[in-house]
Amino acid sequence: MLKFGVFIGRDRFFELLKRNDLLIKRRRKYTRTTDSNHPFRKYPNLFKDIEWGGPNQAWVSDITYINSREGTLYLSLITDAYSRKIVGYEVNDTLESVGCVKALKRAMKQLSPRERPLHHSDRGIQYCSHSYTSLLLDRGLSISMTEDNHCYENAMAERVNGILKHEYALKEKFPNKQFARKACKQAIDLYNTGRPHLALNMRYPEQVHQEGKKTIAYPNSLTGVREVMCQL
Repeated sequence: MLKFGVFIGRDRFFELLKRNDLLIKRRRKYTRTTDSNHPFRKYPNLFKDIEWGGPNQAWVSDITYINSREGTLYLSLITDAYSRKIVGYEVNDTLESVGCVKALKRAMKQLSPRERPLHHSDRGIQYCSHSYTSLLLDRGLSISMTEDNHCYENAMAERVNGILKHEYALKEKFPNKQFARKACKQAIDLYNTGRPHLALNMRYPEQVHQEGKKTIAYPNSLTGVREVMCQL
């Protein structure tokens, strides 16, 4: 631009292009994983505005997609809200609730009999299905779901998805499904044991999770949440 005697910054230049409708529109590559248009019961958001004081007091859940040349896979994740540790996951060929159910069962295996974390998710059909909610209720876990904005009200789960995609290369297109499944396992293991978090004072999720289990007693701050549930 200088050879024409025009002095303009990049941001100003793109602003002018946008104003004159000269920008090339990006093609969005997006795989939808949330379908909240279903007849199953939806639960209120009990997760917001609560500070968690230890592990297994609250879990956040979400689904993300993994691309391969053999087709799309769906990674179901359950993350502890206090330690940021991924406590359960499953890689499934479809968006059916079976993947989420397997991830939940894996997460539940590491609970002590007295631990009953609040389970928070979006209002997708997988999390509202009878097979999923009955598993939660039978184990005595309270249910919380997003209400107005799926992304903002489930921000922690969305951040974990982003970390796995961008820092551990799960956004790439893998040569086959077997390779993709191995990459997911490796990424989650590395995330839990080798990625320091600023929110955890630069400690690792696995480290914070185990230290927290040794120091905190149960029952915990979920007492107030259970009182709310009884009033609904």
